[in-house]
Amino acid sequence: MKPWLPLLCLAALLSACTPAPLRRSGDAALLSAQAAREAALAETPDWSLSGRLSVSAGGDGGSGRLDWRQQGGDFEIRLAAPVTGKSWRLRQQGDVATLEGLEGGPRTAANAETLLFEATGWRLPVQALAAWARGARAGAGADIEFGPDGLPALISEQGWQVEYREWDAAEPARPRRVFARQGDQASVRLVVEAWDAP
Repeated sequence: MKPWLPLLCLAALLSACTPAPLRRSGDAALLSAQAAREAALAETPDWSLSGRLSVSAGGDGGSGRLDWRQQGGDFEIRLAAPVTGKSWRLRQQGDVATLEGLEGGPRTAANAETLLFEATGWRLPVQALAAWARGARAGAGADIEFGPDGLPALISEQGWQVEYREWDAAEPARPRRVFARQGDQASVRLVVEAWDAP
């Protein structure tokens, strides 16, 4: 496994398809319910999750344990690859992002997306992932489709197809199985085992 591939997992956090029938984003009642759900999520800007992540990119693949801790706009993402025993940590604190675990020691940049591009060559919407991981849109330009349960089944945004296969029973509901694909360039699968307060 390439040494930067787990970082793609960190950044992509998601992948694949949903078999359930979809309702388009034009449904005003569903969009209103989603907006209310996103507002409720915004009231809890500090959160964490733990689970498993697997990725496929350019014929390469890998998997590992994931721990993500979010505090407002700052975050710390840890990934441990059980096969190699290696671990990585990506942090964003204010205007400084730090990546640890690569050969040559820690690296820093102004933000995590820039840092990942410099370290791996991948342009990934790291900041949007905090919203997508919780089943929310990252911006105003997203297209959203809903499953029969009225929860998001697909969010299309920034060139990514973010799909949701399972939700928990919390209020508001949170994803347990999240998938994403960026065309043929990358696909990532996230299985959330636990959502917690930091």
